[in-house]
Amino acid sequence: MAFTDTLWERNRSLYEAILELPFNVELCRGELSEDRFAFYVKQDSMYLADFSRALAVTGARAPNSAALSAFVQFAGDAVAVEQALHDSFLKRFDAFVDVPKSPACFAYTHFLLSTAAGESYPVACAALLPCFWIYREVGLHIHERAAAPNRYQDWIDTYAGADFSATVDRAIALTEQAAAAAGPAEQERMAQAFFDSTRLEWMFWDSAYRLEQWPV
Repeated sequence: MAFTDTLWERNRSLYEAILELPFNVELCRGELSEDRFAFYVKQDSMYLADFSRALAVTGARAPNSAALSAFVQFAGDAVAVEQALHDSFLKRFDAFVDVPKSPACFAYTHFLLSTAAGESYPVACAALLPCFWIYREVGLHIHERAAAPNRYQDWIDTYAGADFSATVDRAIALTEQAAAAAGPAEQERMAQAFFDSTRLEWMFWDSAYRLEQWPV
C-alpha cells in the first residue's frame, strides 16, 4: 500500500466523522442556513489566504523544479479558482460576513504556516494534503447524494469536479514522492502532521456550523 493510502486509512474514522457533521449533512440536503454557509465561506476565504502562503513556503523548499512548479501553481491558479467561487458567495451573503477569523480557523492556519516554515519539506507536504484530499472526497460524497435543486450546487460542483480532482492527485503524488525520500522517523512526523490537519479540518467545519466566536 502506498504511504499516502496508509495515511488515509489511519484517518478514515475522522473523515467519516466530517461527513456526519451537521454542516455537511444539511448542506447535502440543501437545508443548511445561509448564515452558517456565509460564515463558513468567510472563514474559508481567510483560511485560503494563509493556505496559499503555506503552499508557497513549502514550494520554495521543494527538492526539484517540478515540485516547485506544482506548489507555485497550487498557491496561484488552484487557490484563485476557489477564491473566485468564494467571492461570488461573499457577494451573495454580504450581510452575514463581517466576522473575524474564528478560533478554529486561526488554529488551522497557524499550524500550516508554522509547519511549512519550521518542519521539513515532506512533513509540510503531509500537513497540507488533507485540505486537498478531504475536500475532494467530501465534495464527491455530497455530489452523489445532494438534494436537487440545491442552493449550494456551485460549491458542490467545484469540489466534485475533474479539475479539482486532478489537483488533488498531483498533491498526493508529491507527498508520496516526499515520503519515498524520507526515513522512518520523518515518515512518522508526516503521519502526525496529516492527522493534526485532519483533526483541524473537522474543527473547521464544526466551528462554521456553531458560528464560533472567541470567548472574549
